[in-house]
Amino acid sequence: MEFLVSGETSRLRSVIIGIADSLGAIPVLSELYDPKSIENLKKGTYPLESDMVKELEKFVDVLKKYDVDVFRPKLIKNYNQIFTRDIGFVIDNFFFKSNILPKRAEEFQGITSILSNFQNKIVKMPQDLHVEGGDVLYHSNTIFVGYYDCEDYSDLFTARTNKAALDYFITFFPEKNVKGLHLNKSLTNPKKNILHLDCCLQIIAKNKAIIHPQAFTYREDYLWLIDFFGKHNIFEISENEMYDMTSNVLSLNHETVISQPKFNRLNSWLKNHNILVEEVDFSEVSKQEGLFRCSSLPLIRYDE
Repeated sequence: MEFLVSGETSRLRSVIIGIADSLGAIPVLSELYDPKSIENLKKGTYPLESDMVKELEKFVDVLKKYDVDVFRPKLIKNYNQIFTRDIGFVIDNFFFKSNILPKRAEEFQGITSILSNFQNKIVKMPQDLHVEGGDVLYHSNTIFVGYYDCEDYSDLFTARTNKAALDYFITFFPEKNVKGLHLNKSLTNPKKNILHLDCCLQIIAKNKAIIHPQAFTYREDYLWLIDFFGKHNIFEISENEMYDMTSNVLSLNHETVISQPKFNRLNSWLKNHNILVEEVDFSEVSKQEGLFRCSSLPLIRYDE
């Protein structure tokens, strides 16, 4: 087999879905690295391992219904392996190994045996380059890179992708349009923090997008997206909808999207645009600031 991802919404054929089978004890605050998990821990609503296992299994059931080959990471005991998107990602025939938070470094070991089935080489990027897969979207020969470039970058555990990553992809893919989008960050307020680009931007169908306008530091980035997709092709989400991870759906193909049942406004809009919605409850997983895209790592995705 060979890695091949031709776009964000082309037909999904092979994917790694995260697992929640051995997360260990409920963490203490110092062990968490996103404000939504911290919020839920403080409120006493931190998700149970057993509930997240069930939600992920229902997610897998829908994928198999559409003949998607599903791989699962090798279990690492007492370790969070839910959000596979961040530890690597595929663009065309290239698998890029992410340079992620040191606390998450072991996650990649859980998928190495899966990747060994593929013939392509894995691209390892320079160590001064920070990037996670949630900050990279690929559509219509354009690579979107969410990044953060302010002086306090090293102080923010919510800043996962730096300017060096944007520059790297501009050089690596000279024939593509690489568009950087500077994201707002917060350590304490999950309604103001844009953890990854796919928390505020998602491409659906062949020419549509879900966008949270206030996610972008520079208004010109938002206006660029409006021009790129066209205002009539955009579903804008509010601050509360962004907090609920409304943009973090997963396309199975150009006509089918996996979404949360509670996303009533989005789901109605999708159906009105002739997009089939497969509903899976991911309420507990979402308490860790991730949803369907975050917990999936496509390896093969292309149209005939």
